[in-house]
Amino acid sequence: MDLSAASWRKSSRSGSDGGSCVEVAANLVGVVGVRDSKDVGGPVVVVRAEEWRVFLASGLVR
Repeated sequence: MDLSAASWRKSSRSGSDGGSCVEVAANLVGVVGVRDSKDVGGPVVVVRAEEWRVFLASGLVR
């Protein structure tokens, strides 16, 4: 999948101490990308946008 147009933003739930940093790209058509901000060239998890909404609504994210 081509992620060159992804606009990454750091999650508001990421720690300010440089650890536990998650970035999310929600500007992609129909999908959301998630990556570790400390390894921007590393792997990206891509999920359908609807699955991401269900995950956020599940209460598993605090």
